[in-house]
Amino acid sequence: MKSDELRSLYLKFFEGKEHKIIPSSSLIPYGDPTLLLTSAGMVQFKPYFTGKMVPPSPRMVSCQKCFRTTDIDSVGDPTHLTFFEMLGNFSIGDYFKKEAIAWAWEFEIQQLKLPKEKLWVTIFYDDNVAHDLWRGQNVPEERIVRLGEKDNFWGPAGVSGPCGPCSEIHYDLGKEYGCGKPDCKPGCDCKRFTEIWNLVFPEFNQAEDGTRTKLPKPGIDTGMGLERTAAILQGKSTVYDSDIFSPLLIKVAELSGKNYGTNAVSDNAMRVVVEHSRSLVFLLADGVMPGKEGRGYVLRRILRRAEYFGEMLAHEKPFIITVAEEVVKKMGPVYPELVTNRNHIINVIRSEVESFRKTLPVGRGILENIIASTSEQGGASKIISGRDAFILHDTYGFPVDLTKEIATSHGFTMDMTGFEKEMEKQRERARAARLGVEGSAINTELQLDTKPTKFVGYEQLVADSQIVAIFVDGESVGVVHEGQEAGIVLETTPFYGEMGGQVGDTGEIEGKGGHFAVTDTIRIKSGDIILHRGKVMKGSLVVDDKIRAEVNTDRRMDIARNHTTTHLLQYALRKVLGGQVQQRGSLVTPERFRFDFSQLVALSPEQLQQVQRIVNGLVRQNLPVYAEVLPYQKAVVEGAIALFDEKYGDTVRALKVGKPPVSVELCGGTHIHATGQIGFLQILTESSIGSGLRRIEAVTGRGAEEFIERLSAERREIARAVEASGDDVLEKLTVKIAESERDRKRVQEIERDYAHLIAEQLLTQVEHVKDIHLITAHVKPLHAETLLLITDYLREKLKSVIIVLGTVYENKPSFMAVVTQDLVGKGYNASNIIKQVAKVVGGGGGGKPTMAQAGGKDKNKVDEALKLVRSLI
Repeated sequence: MKSDELRSLYLKFFEGKEHKIIPSSSLIPYGDPTLLLTSAGMVQFKPYFTGKMVPPSPRMVSCQKCFRTTDIDSVGDPTHLTFFEMLGNFSIGDYFKKEAIAWAWEFEIQQLKLPKEKLWVTIFYDDNVAHDLWRGQNVPEERIVRLGEKDNFWGPAGVSGPCGPCSEIHYDLGKEYGCGKPDCKPGCDCKRFTEIWNLVFPEFNQAEDGTRTKLPKPGIDTGMGLERTAAILQGKSTVYDSDIFSPLLIKVAELSGKNYGTNAVSDNAMRVVVEHSRSLVFLLADGVMPGKEGRGYVLRRILRRAEYFGEMLAHEKPFIITVAEEVVKKMGPVYPELVTNRNHIINVIRSEVESFRKTLPVGRGILENIIASTSEQGGASKIISGRDAFILHDTYGFPVDLTKEIATSHGFTMDMTGFEKEMEKQRERARAARLGVEGSAINTELQLDTKPTKFVGYEQLVADSQIVAIFVDGESVGVVHEGQEAGIVLETTPFYGEMGGQVGDTGEIEGKGGHFAVTDTIRIKSGDIILHRGKVMKGSLVVDDKIRAEVNTDRRMDIARNHTTTHLLQYALRKVLGGQVQQRGSLVTPERFRFDFSQLVALSPEQLQQVQRIVNGLVRQNLPVYAEVLPYQKAVVEGAIALFDEKYGDTVRALKVGKPPVSVELCGGTHIHATGQIGFLQILTESSIGSGLRRIEAVTGRGAEEFIERLSAERREIARAVEASGDDVLEKLTVKIAESERDRKRVQEIERDYAHLIAEQLLTQVEHVKDIHLITAHVKPLHAETLLLITDYLREKLKSVIIVLGTVYENKPSFMAVVTQDLVGKGYNASNIIKQVAKVVGGGGGGKPTMAQAGGKDKNKVDEALKLVRSLI
């Protein structure tokens, strides 16, 4: 049975048991900060089991894309995988152990037609109910094995979530794969028994601190590994021999010129390449981008591992891209997102491979030198120090697991503890740098003990409130006087504190005894407290004073226009470039905004124009902009875009544009009420800010108006300069540029002729020093390009010569020295000569042994400097 048939058969079987087929969720687990990547079929169903959300059906079935980072280092052996597909059926408070066990046995025996005598089951040691149900399916007593919590109690997907005892179905591969012990059975460390299906009976919800409480209703969470089961059905001893991987291995064999199954070392490398290539394709299709931490680092780590082993197979052939294309071709019919994002996937892999290929030889060379030098020391311990591993990782982008793998292959170990200490030092340096920037806020935070500030700025820009704390130079005070700078905390405030890339509000705080100008507003105490920073302009303010706080309305509106536009911009970018585009940062100010996003290559002018037109089209529609507070999981199900790696609470604020919404993003910022208030978007720049990251800077509203006015003024000045009317500016400017270019070429021709003339004159002034042709001359004022033309001409004529020319150009002395290659071989060096010459005129210079340049200060000493050359020779 082919793997595609198995997947289809499983889904249809449970659909026949009244299960709703649920599509696989993304490998990026939205709404679960405890998980790096989706590691089990249960992940997308956690909120249903915990009662936070109502499921679309009490019975569900899926084929879930999964990725587990724990097995990365083991990939290459015949069994381990990072990416795999998990077939699973789920019950949310509907059926329980009886049906789960009966249907599992029915599917194994009647649908897959596996021989009963090959199947064993394990149960939790005290689960007598499961035991009796398996006996009811005529499973012999001797093939039911009781195991403890380590093997048969399934923990949550992540550090928290549903959990409970489980029962597993194992397939007996035969005695030849076993340890030979007469009592060998599931639970033994040998490779005779392969787990193919795990039936979990979730009864508890585990909190992050490890405590467990009963679920509202028990349920069923099962997982059957598609790859393992397919291998068994196809009579293969490993997943790599199944129809899932064999076409990919054939392709690698074709590309590398090596046959799979003939050499243990190359077989291992080939398995790494095909497994990791498959994983890369699925991670990239779901929006993971290469990075230095988190998911991005996992992706980069497996990509570089695959490239390293691919390079071992065929040094000059980076073929991961070809294997990735094969994965898209094979898996695309089942997972259409692979086809949709094909170009993006291939482009990212190509870019990363090219980058790593530049550092791989250097990093590998350094590591091999460390290994070689340590080995030559004889008795020295064979350890790669943590410091060396860190330098390879941090400076050369060499993954630490790769360092460890290479070290192990040479009989070395690696000091992982030392490596982690170096990583922690780096994190400390980063924290120290942040403290330098945020020092004043942190000092305040350490001394502040008050309730969270109530923010009312979504609804109003003026609010009556009370002062609860005042800080001057980081110290808590009771009163602040005219002329003093301070930070004020209010009980209630309409001022938005800087957060999420949006700058804080400015405005005024007015009390009976004084007036305070707010110049900045920030958040402290993890964002719970809003601190108003500014200066007392009149009188005094005292803790407990009743005050009126008023936000600068025009500035707030400018910020709101820009913030709402970032949402529209993300919508437009995803529409033009594809759904893989993700926001990676932003800065929203009243004057302009910048928006950072994941994208490998620059946008073309046409794409930028298309993005801008889409946004301005939405502006003209004057769509309503409104916020809704709702449960996080519901927001995600409704399609809300959340920032990756951002932690959200159970309840979130979703900012929606349009009815029905064209954009839904989780956002705590301040916004306008209708898109028409934006006025107009003008994109200013689009640039790279790092590998796989782009930045757009833009203006809206008054900022866009000022930009257009400035552009119009500049156009009028250009028109005046080229003597054009309003409509023919470009035409006249083009003519002027063409004329200038013709003049430039004429000047170059004159200079070239002049250079040849001077060179011919200098040929009559050749000196001979120690059988060396030497030309030194103080020539008329000439720029460096003309001096170079002269020296090139002389070098071509004389073949072997030392030339030093001096001139005074734009009232400053300059020199050029040339030494032909044959004389460089005899120890003469243009750079050394020019440095000595330049000292005479109070200057300096340098260059290559064959050509160097210098400048100076004293134009009256050019001749004196040139006289030095003969003695230097």
